[in-house]
Amino acid sequence: MDRGVRVVQALDDSGSVDPWRRRTRRNKPQMPLWQELPLLLVVAFCLAVLIRTFLLQAFFIPSGSMEDTLLVGDRVLVNKVVYNVRDPQRGEVVVFRGTDKWVPQVEVEPAGGFVDRLGRTVGDLVGLSRPGEKDFIKRVIGLPGDRVSCCDDQGRLLVNGTPLDESAYVLRDSPLDLPPNAQECRSRRFEEIVVPPGHMFVLGDHRLVSQDARCQGTVPIDNVVGRAFAVVWPSNRWHTLPVPETFANVPSPVTASGGAAPPVRPTTEGGAFLALPIAAVLSVLARSTRWHRSGQRRLLP
Repeated sequence: MDRGVRVVQALDDSGSVDPWRRRTRRNKPQMPLWQELPLLLVVAFCLAVLIRTFLLQAFFIPSGSMEDTLLVGDRVLVNKVVYNVRDPQRGEVVVFRGTDKWVPQVEVEPAGGFVDRLGRTVGDLVGLSRPGEKDFIKRVIGLPGDRVSCCDDQGRLLVNGTPLDESAYVLRDSPLDLPPNAQECRSRRFEEIVVPPGHMFVLGDHRLVSQDARCQGTVPIDNVVGRAFAVVWPSNRWHTLPVPETFANVPSPVTASGGAAPPVRPTTEGGAFLALPIAAVLSVLARSTRWHRSGQRRLLP
């Protein structure tokens, strides 16, 4: 008999050994709590970094360009993997990196010493730090090939000739009598723009203060970080960010070369970015489960 296994035999009422009630326990040394706790903390931190890098990330809203959908101080949860398996859609709220034409809407404080940089890193991990100077959050209005302009006789935004009812999310629009200015995005009116291939046309919900595609140009879809799908903080502001119904009536763009809509992105990326973090998380969980079960009691038949 293996010396590492202790056999406990149970007797029934007649005094004989009941083979069905034998129990064994391996005499393996258990890891003390003071060693187990730091290991679990390291595993949890690594999982958080994986999730933040590949799957989900919280972003802090620093300006009022998306009011009243998003307020200053809100924290939104961003799905960073969704656009690896599909393309953006009109009406979605997205976080993206602006091009060189995009002027930062908030001032970014310079990095200080080691403690300051460490605090910002931890804050960025949990969504408490301020965004970078090239991080923006806007609503997708037009996709490649779309014709976007403003306004019709009722002052409504037009996408492929279809007016949008934006009353559900635009509560502070620009005045109609404000003349267009290429240097700022305060005017509601602008000439028709045909969205180039691989780009998107984005606007803020607070049109009077939002610096967006009206004066800063379209944004490459490859610059998209992810889709903002929920406000998670403060708790009394919790709500999701669905696509408004008005975008369901927008027709696909029609090109002069046969009526087919152009591709959203000139090149497509595979789903390897989705499989990598999921596989890593499952691997860590599987190893942790096997390690934990090795110290548990098991019943033998």
